[in-house]
Amino acid sequence: MAYLKPPAITRRLSNPLAMRTNAGGVATLTVVGRHTGEPHKVPVIPVEVGSCRYLVSPYGESEWVRNLRVAGKGELSSKGQSEQFDAVEVPVEERGDIIARYRQVAGRVVNRYFAKLPDARDHPVFKVG
Repeated sequence: MAYLKPPAITRRLSNPLAMRTNAGGVATLTVVGRHTGEPHKVPVIPVEVGSCRYLVSPYGESEWVRNLRVAGKGELSSKGQSEQFDAVEVPVEERGDIIARYRQVAGRVVNRYFAKLPDARDHPVFKVG
């Protein structure tokens, strides 16, 4: 699987700010590191399709994806509310509608990553529940 590293300004400025403000539907994902056992926090944009919620990795095979696969669970926090969840990775053939919805919700900020990685297999998706 491919991975596109976000620019430094995104990692050092935009992501911390997004997690503090919860702007644009951003939530904070906390997942235990697969090597360190320490909690790691990253901003994500959960999306709903039907009655289910999902997390999509626009950058591809990121560290949070690898950690969530191993842990199988995480925590989402937004606007003072936190919830624990179990994560199930969605098979590639079922990702199309979820990725389309994610792109609608996340907007133009993520479009360049999907242009560089157009294949659904490059964007891990997890059902949150």
